[in-house]
Amino acid sequence: MKTIELSVIPGDGVGKEIMPHALNVLDMVAELHGGIQFKKTEYPWSCEYYLEHGSMMPEDGLERLQQSDAVFLGAVGNPQLVPDHVSLWGLLIKIRRGFQQALNVRHAKQIRGIEPTITRANGFDLIVVRENSEGEYSEVGGRIHQGDDEIVVQNAVFTKKATKRAMAYAFELAKTRNNHVTSATKSNGIVFSMPFWDEVFQEVADHHPQVKTQSIHIDALTAYLVSKPSEFDVIVASNLFGDILTDVSAAVMGSIGIAPAANLNVDGTYPSMFEPVHGSAPDIVGKGIANPIGQIWTGKMMLDHFGEKELAAKLLDIVEDVTEAGIKTPDIGGSSSTEEVSEAIIERLKQLR
Repeated sequence: MKTIELSVIPGDGVGKEIMPHALNVLDMVAELHGGIQFKKTEYPWSCEYYLEHGSMMPEDGLERLQQSDAVFLGAVGNPQLVPDHVSLWGLLIKIRRGFQQALNVRHAKQIRGIEPTITRANGFDLIVVRENSEGEYSEVGGRIHQGDDEIVVQNAVFTKKATKRAMAYAFELAKTRNNHVTSATKSNGIVFSMPFWDEVFQEVADHHPQVKTQSIHIDALTAYLVSKPSEFDVIVASNLFGDILTDVSAAVMGSIGIAPAANLNVDGTYPSMFEPVHGSAPDIVGKGIANPIGQIWTGKMMLDHFGEKELAAKLLDIVEDVTEAGIKTPDIGGSSSTEEVSEAIIERLKQLR
């Protein structure tokens, strides 16, 4: 029996409502497998925790999480209680940086039973590999002076090591899919970092001659992602560009509530973290209508990470069976509750027995 030690952080808002259902699905998957089990340790770290303790997690939070094989995160943020930059940098980004989760990988595809927001989706299926440790989200910069003389400097930092790492991962991933990598650039307007990005992309591409490549400026790429998403396979992007593209691809799917994400520590030195793309959605907290698919699909990506690819594929197939049967939350055109969607997935998993 393979035991997967899982650190669970439900977080804020709908994260707390969805997480129990997603864990029930994972437990059913483990039961069907027979060879794995999840040993879960739950942590109450959230904006409410911040109000009580003055921090989003305790000083030894990373040390606690490091004892696990993976972190399963719900949603972070409640701007009515804690400013977003405090909550995100105090928990989500602290884990990403502390555990050297250098890649953020997000999957988007046309899900059976969910109408995409554009008519030319044509069964699209793409993955964005986002450099997750530096770029435009670096902590280098500062503010000086006051009033109209105030100056703010925010430096984007790109290292060859991190850039190559993201691109190499994208190429290896493309080899398992449709052998096509698109680079998101902006070298016609950002004069230092983006020409550098293009040079490194070409260098990595030269080592993978069997993979088709293209470089597209981020403004045009965003438009193409809306107008013809089926033309893309794997997209590799900087921290900011990848963040934007993945929200766009989630919207094209039909709802950000179904989009998954993985924050990967590439060499396994630290745990990787798995989180849905959606936020804490304070406007629907307590209504029982939050979409659980994003968290469940994130669990599917976690199964992939642990080598359970066949089981992971079956789980996503069952999710699509449920949506195709019309069992959907209101954000994707249905009238079902969070619990009804989750239970429908579990019931179909039981039928695999």
